[in-house]
Amino acid sequence: MAEVIIVPTPEVAGALVAEAIERMVGSNPSSVLGVATGSTPLPVYRALAERVRSGLDLGRLRAFALDEYVGLPASHPESYASVITREVVRPLGLDPKAVHVPDGRPIGIETAGERYEAAIEAAGGIDLQLLGIGTDGHIGFNEPGSSFGSLTRVKTLTEQTRADNARFFASPSEVPLHCITQGLGTILRARRLVLLAFGAGKARAVADAVEGPLSASIPGSAIQLHPQATVVVDEEAASRLVNADYYRYAYAHKPLWQRTIL
Repeated sequence: MAEVIIVPTPEVAGALVAEAIERMVGSNPSSVLGVATGSTPLPVYRALAERVRSGLDLGRLRAFALDEYVGLPASHPESYASVITREVVRPLGLDPKAVHVPDGRPIGIETAGERYEAAIEAAGGIDLQLLGIGTDGHIGFNEPGSSFGSLTRVKTLTEQTRADNARFFASPSEVPLHCITQGLGTILRARRLVLLAFGAGKARAVADAVEGPLSASIPGSAIQLHPQATVVVDEEAASRLVNADYYRYAYAHKPLWQRTIL
């Protein structure tokens, strides 16, 4: 079972995860961080940016993004290449050449997944992968029905995911239909997973992923297979967790040596 940490606000969650990333970089400045997009990981990036302003050096950190839209030019403000540059690379002072995003260009898309898998392998794998979760339980762009063994590949987005992401575009029709995403099998290869979720709208997905049956219908439930997975949620996102009181108790009594991990 994944460790569940319930915090009062997204800002507290961001500070907690940023501290873990800082410790990781302290042990290995060339660590590999898996970065996610969307609003969920922003508190982590903001907390890291504050630490960078206070002297933290992330100049040797390497990063791999979870996914990218297919057919959206990299120069488009809502391409994940642009979002990662805007929200991660610049604020954290990362080397742009060390930050990788799946290639969503239509030309060569047939082999883009294989090439991305090879790049991750060449980097030595991902040390810590940040994750959000969709209202339908997807992680990355692994929609319901995705194989737990899947690797980076092109997927068709559900109407629900396109509707959820429409807030970033001028109109829902502008949201691309296809994406390229790390597979669930790719995600599970990371040495550590940290899934964040905030707000009542994510409560059902969180409960299904953490406490529901292992099911391809809830791709986020794949985290149950990982030996080092941590779920960090606010009170609203935790509201449907049956064992919430135990999670609070367990974290309050966590051995000090384990707290150096997260």
